Amino acid sequence: MRTPVDAERLGVLMRHLGAAARQPGRIYFTGGASAVLEGWRDSTIDVDLKMVPEQDELFRAIPRLKDELSINVELASPGDFIPELPGWNARSRAIRTEGALTFCHYDFYAQALAKIERGHAIDIEDVEQMFRRGLLEPSRLLEFLDAIERDLVRYPALDPPSFRRAVQTVVARHGSG
Repeated sequence: MRTPVDAERLGVLMRHLGAAARQPGRIYFTGGASAVLEGWRDSTIDVDLKMVPEQDELFRAIPRLKDELSINVELASPGDFIPELPGWNARSRAIRTEGALTFCHYDFYAQALAKIERGHAIDIEDVEQMFRRGLLEPSRLLEFLDAIERDLVRYPALDPPSFRRAVQTVVARHGSG
């Protein structure tokens, strides 16, 4: 079992990944890593990330860093659960740069929709924290759902009507929808 990851350990991971990169790129953190770096959780079990562009040096470095740092790293992003939102990368906030890599939070709207779709208690609490911290606007969340709705058929495990109801329920708690 890996050790829970706090903000300090995420910083160490960023430094090591930045040192391993041989070309410019972006690493997008999602899930617990964003929650820790934004301060609403003290730690996370998994560090979920997406790299753009993919780099062989980083693929080789990740298993080594997982062992050396006792950190569980998963290549996962909202696009694994829901269709990618239009313009997600432009809305992904930069955290910092290490070496050739810029580290960002994956678009909070995409994170929120993926978390609502998954529906775990910790995911819903993360979405609530995103609203409390002003990272989401209720009406925009619904707009993004509308933008991807026709592509939900590409995710057979997802039930579009149930997903829409879940998003509307969350949005209704925050004054729109």
